[in-house]
Amino acid sequence: MAKPVVKKQSASVSSTINELKSTINTTVSDYFKSLTPRLKLIDFFLTFLVALGVLQFIYVILIGNFPFNAFLGGFISCVGQFVLLVSLRLQINDSNKKLFDGISPERSFGDFIFASLILHFIVIHFIN
Repeated sequence: MAKPVVKKQSASVSSTINELKSTINTTVSDYFKSLTPRLKLIDFFLTFLVALGVLQFIYVILIGNFPFNAFLGGFISCVGQFVLLVSLRLQINDSNKKLFDGISPERSFGDFIFASLILHFIVIHFIN
């Protein structure tokens, strides 16, 4: 009697996995079809910042945090740059034009550069 239950559970797990694969494939194909190259580049940079922050955190856990200010400066730089980049992505996305009415993509990029310079200036002085 236990075998029909096992077959039923394996069929359920198999259908769930197939639905998950289908959902992921649809999401990925829609992502690459609908986004502009500019937004894809921003998303790639966001992924890089997350990976860099994770690598720094793993390094501190495994090796140690002797220059703790250097770790904090690098990690805060990654997090701050991520936040600034997400705000830039929100402002230049075409679907958010109504939310940011009157703000051109050029002004958004200028604000991003200015805020990034201030962020890195503060981080460099923090590491000192």
